[in-house]
Amino acid sequence: MSKMDALRAMREARYAEMTARTAAPAAPRKKAATTKPAAATKAAPKAAPNTGPKDEPATEALCGHRNMSGRTCTREQGHAAKSHRYS
Repeated sequence: MSKMDALRAMREARYAEMTARTAAPAAPRKKAATTKPAAATKAAPKAAPNTGPKDEPATEALCGHRNMSGRTCTREQGHAAKSHRYS
């Protein structure tokens, strides 16, 4: 059997499996649990106050937009500029 014949046989087997799967009736799905987790009902803890040096201003939140290579934007959050600055 040549390489192309093997590929064709594999493709036909995959196609037959997919058509058999779609032709069979779907199993009934179970209902999701309606109870809320106990942790979600507790009050959120308060944020810790800024304990840094008094002469430094509080750091602004960054945009955080990520590009395809994984770098993040260093502009302030909600910036008006159309482009991002990545570092």
